[in-house]
Amino acid sequence: MATTTQFLCSECGWSGPKWYGRCPECGQWGTVTEFHEPAIASNGRRRGASRASATSHDRPQPTPVTDVDLHQSHRIPTGFHEFDRVLGGGLVPGSVVLVAGEPGIGKSTLLLETAASVSRAQPNSTVLYVSGEESLAQVRMRASRVDAVTPNLLLSSTTDASDAVAAMSSIRPSLAIIDSVQTISSSDVDGVPGGSAQVRAVTSMLVETAKSLDCPLLLVGHVTKDGSVAGPRTLEHLVDVVCQFEGESQTALRLLRAVKNRFGPTDEVGCFDMVGDGIAEVSDPTGLFLSPSDVPTDGTCVTFTIDGHRSLPIEIQALVTASVLPTPRRATNGVDPNRIAMLTAVLYRHGRINLLDRDLYVSTIAGGSAKEPACDLAIVAALASTVRERALDRTTCAMGEISLTGQVRPVPRLTHRLSEAARLGFTTAVVPRHRSSSSDTRIPADMNVIEVSTLAEALSALGLD
Repeated sequence: MATTTQFLCSECGWSGPKWYGRCPECGQWGTVTEFHEPAIASNGRRRGASRASATSHDRPQPTPVTDVDLHQSHRIPTGFHEFDRVLGGGLVPGSVVLVAGEPGIGKSTLLLETAASVSRAQPNSTVLYVSGEESLAQVRMRASRVDAVTPNLLLSSTTDASDAVAAMSSIRPSLAIIDSVQTISSSDVDGVPGGSAQVRAVTSMLVETAKSLDCPLLLVGHVTKDGSVAGPRTLEHLVDVVCQFEGESQTALRLLRAVKNRFGPTDEVGCFDMVGDGIAEVSDPTGLFLSPSDVPTDGTCVTFTIDGHRSLPIEIQALVTASVLPTPRRATNGVDPNRIAMLTAVLYRHGRINLLDRDLYVSTIAGGSAKEPACDLAIVAALASTVRERALDRTTCAMGEISLTGQVRPVPRLTHRLSEAARLGFTTAVVPRHRSSSSDTRIPADMNVIEVSTLAEALSALGLD
């Protein structure tokens, strides 16, 4: 079969007949590589066009939207409420979901337990798990460890896309899992496994098979060192849902986010916990980011962040010591270091607290992220608390963005944050005076909300002036 030489950008999917050092579409350097694709003969085009015109009366006609049966798109529960939350209620038949994450984060464990849950819920159907990275014995060992051994869970170990497609077509499973898409290759396409041409061709084959069989397909994807999905950018366009599985290697907390979702929202987040026998979902993660001690300690303050539709408490701890270095040290964990430098200058200018010549250590609990601007007031409160050696009450929280002029700016969805704080037993909240929207008018009845407009007022309300 004749082939034609094309050049493909691995970042945005641009293709053209000429090589460029810099992609003319996205502007990235060194991402354009050569690949070969089959060329269609001109007489083949004519024959195909005449055949299409001759059988046009046999093609399916458009259907009015009012006549489409919604029951044909019933969702399949994954066995994890957190996974279903991210997907929008479960797996849609015929959908293709890409789960990407760093090596060892728990992608294979999550999908293997999902396969076992679906197979137990549907004992009359089968679930196919295709592994291109492990042998059957290795997958069986992991299935025994996570209690995913069911008779209707079928395993296959292959790196050939034709074998995976043939297995799906013959078995017609209720759920298929490919681990991973970068290890599967096709003999009909030039290039090494994991390359741009191979990944695009293999994904197209798998997507077409899943759509024709009306079978939901879960793909495991690798990520690059910058956190993006490995392979061409067209990979994300071919699939229906793209999920990012994130987590810190030092902690057991894992977060699943939907970057793209054709069947649901993209602002949901699922929480999981890596345990000894697999992975467990965390339906209420609020206690993970708070220290268990009820004794007030200086240098700590609690704030509430918004992650998807959830409001999570984040405890911020700060330590200030005298510096013995010419340049004071700024060590952070879970906090933006550039934000700490700015808040230190604002605290000196508008709060009359000089920390410019001190070593600052700011951290969160259990790997929580306090990079949202609404955490500014809590960070400043923690720094002022350790300098004044005054502990804040454990039932007090602070939320607000601090500007360079010392103003405490409004934060979005303040009512949602206050409701979650009241549910966890917080009785006092220091918040901005001017709320961002008219909907933020409901204040929990059993909470004392102190509204401030400047940093000086906030420090006075917290007893740190």
